[in-house]
Amino acid sequence: MAFGWKVHGDGRRPAPGDVVRPDERLTWPRTVGLGAQHVIAMFGATFVFPLVMGLDPNLAVMMSGVATILFLLIVQGRVPSYLGTSASFVGGVFAIRAGVDTAQTDAWVTGAILVAGLVLALAGLAIHFLGQQIIHRVFPPPVTGAVVMLIGFGLAFVVADTYWPQDHWVALITMTFVFVVMVAFRGFVGRISILLGLVFGFALSWVLDLFGQVTSVVPGANLRGPDGRPCPAEGPYCVATPFPHDRVDFSGVEKAAWFGLPDMHAPDFRMSAILLVLPAVIALIAENTGHVKAVGEMTRTDLDPMIGRTIFADGAATVVTTSVGGSPTTTYAENIGVMAATRVYSTAAYYVAAVIAILFGLCPKFGALIAATPGGVLGGITVILYGMIGLLGAKIWVEARVNFADPVNMVPIGAGIILAIGPVVHPITDDFTLEGIALGTIVVLAGYHLLRAISNRVGVGEVSYGEVGFEKDPTGAAGDSGRERPV
Repeated sequence: MAFGWKVHGDGRRPAPGDVVRPDERLTWPRTVGLGAQHVIAMFGATFVFPLVMGLDPNLAVMMSGVATILFLLIVQGRVPSYLGTSASFVGGVFAIRAGVDTAQTDAWVTGAILVAGLVLALAGLAIHFLGQQIIHRVFPPPVTGAVVMLIGFGLAFVVADTYWPQDHWVALITMTFVFVVMVAFRGFVGRISILLGLVFGFALSWVLDLFGQVTSVVPGANLRGPDGRPCPAEGPYCVATPFPHDRVDFSGVEKAAWFGLPDMHAPDFRMSAILLVLPAVIALIAENTGHVKAVGEMTRTDLDPMIGRTIFADGAATVVTTSVGGSPTTTYAENIGVMAATRVYSTAAYYVAAVIAILFGLCPKFGALIAATPGGVLGGITVILYGMIGLLGAKIWVEARVNFADPVNMVPIGAGIILAIGPVVHPITDDFTLEGIALGTIVVLAGYHLLRAISNRVGVGEVSYGEVGFEKDPTGAAGDSGRERPV
């Protein structure tokens, strides 16, 4: 089923204890209203993440609509979801841009993400035909949780080095505002707290500009060489230096047209860039799997057979969006919240949301307004977003009862997270290095499977040399004696 929704009940609202299923809809005016809610829910993260990755947020919003329509067609309307910008690629993109940030770098970024989309699509096909148990064999919960965590925490340096220093007081106040809104308003307002925080921080920055400029470093601006003279391109001997500037600059908004296509570019492929973003595929597999299971539970439908198709659809959507210079996509948890609150899981509302997003993307003035977001505001928002991503990894561990008394879990995961947070740089050749999230993911994945194979082969009963937290189990397994051994 892709089109042809049945009207649920009287078309006004779900019956008590009932839900509007994916193949049903309310009246069209109500469906349009729900579609608008989905746009609001996805909006903040969908344009914030392209902004922090240095990609065109206007193009990202427009292509998110295209990606959502493609996704719904591939899953045949059985899995309601909006495909917004994925945060999982931010760390890899920052590593690609390190020291070189030009139009050519943009092409390397989108080319690398396009390849990751292809890998994700192939993984979806494998899962669809071989069964979802393949996920647990290659990416068991200890590994999946670790990769999600290091993707989030591995971005800490972005907040510390790039955004927060641009205006630390605005960053702190914006962060606090989002804290309060998230907790004080548990309904729909709480779910769009990131968007509200961005609007609040934007307005605060504009008001502060009335009283004076801020002096700070803006990446790519006021470039100076060792002799203090202006230089043309940022690099080891040409760096951005502090200077007084307005927090909000509307000059780009004034020049932008009201209607037109966003800026597009073709991808370019560089192996070193591709390797830096491939770890995100593991996180996307986990995200899509969790999304399908959550929707299946809420609609009381077994959607597990759709996991492979869903992952394939997300990968295919990422390939389409990045082929024109857009951002990577993923199924959005923000929109699950809207469905849970309204009990309406109709895919008709998602088609409406996709059309609205495409129309937004055709307004360059709107995109220029997004691009004018002050760095201090992004600092207050990204510190929350990156932290929440990291803690989702811990959530995976808790739900799977991962046993950290077992060094097979503890050692490679701990090492991988530290390598990502550093970020530690490991040169392979003169022209290629592994660093940060990519290096951490390789250590976690390869280290876990290596140590698991050794552990299974030697069957060691004692798992420590006296370290606090490890236990000796007389049954020969790490963990509490007499209990079922966690993962």
